[in-house]
Amino acid sequence: MWIFNSILGQIFEILFIPFQNMNPWVAMIVVSLLTALLMLLVYRYTSNQKGIKKVKNKIKAHLLEIRLFKDSMSISLKAQGKILLANFKYIALNFKPLLVMIIPIILIIIQLNFWFGYDSLKQGQATLLKIKLEEGHNPLQQNISLDPSSEIKIETDPLRIEEDYEVNWRISPQSKGNHDLSVVIGSHSITKSFASELRALSRISPIRYNHNFINNLLYPMERPIPKDLPVKSIEVIYPVRYLNLFGWNIHWLIAFFALSIIFGFAFKGVMKVEI
Repeated sequence: MWIFNSILGQIFEILFIPFQNMNPWVAMIVVSLLTALLMLLVYRYTSNQKGIKKVKNKIKAHLLEIRLFKDSMSISLKAQGKILLANFKYIALNFKPLLVMIIPIILIIIQLNFWFGYDSLKQGQATLLKIKLEEGHNPLQQNISLDPSSEIKIETDPLRIEEDYEVNWRISPQSKGNHDLSVVIGSHSITKSFASELRALSRISPIRYNHNFINNLLYPMERPIPKDLPVKSIEVIYPVRYLNLFGWNIHWLIAFFALSIIFGFAFKGVMKVEI
């Protein structure tokens, strides 16, 4: 899963190369348009287009029937019952394409979260580095430290939280760019990426997990932590990023779904898709 998501991540990195110094809205509009076109293609070839069109025509016919015979209670009630049944059939016809569409949508959202979900830190801006240990490994007894680096300042001694199996440091970046922070555990050393003042659109990995299917699916940017280490995760806390629209802060996920739906309905006629 990590290898597959890494390949997908490289595709998105190539896609976003032209937009890295532009307003993030530009990239969001482009990726929402491409997603809408992809979903229209998936929907077209996985759905019963003739069946959907037939059901929609029946619903329209029964709605017209209600208007024409609005003075007849019995006819109106029968028409409403037929509309209800037709709606159930419409939902059933949409079940298969929606089930197929959910897989690429989830994979796209996972990748977009790295590009739009987090703000990189400013130089000198303090944040937390959290190391979560596997249960049963007391942080008070573990030999864990950070390798000093000119790019990253370690501002505090480690805070070891026994009940949460955590070791925390307060750290801050001292220069711009993507850096590798080295964590020393016994005789082993592993790294965690650390981002400071990157371009307008940049990929940021907040957390590195050990070998776990769900975690590796959701956070595939960095290789899983080796199995022989008692570490569950290494996390850098970044500010949440929002897209600014005329002074309103909008979460990227809302913008993505809204734009994708708008583009989907705008191009369904061009793509000859019955929704």
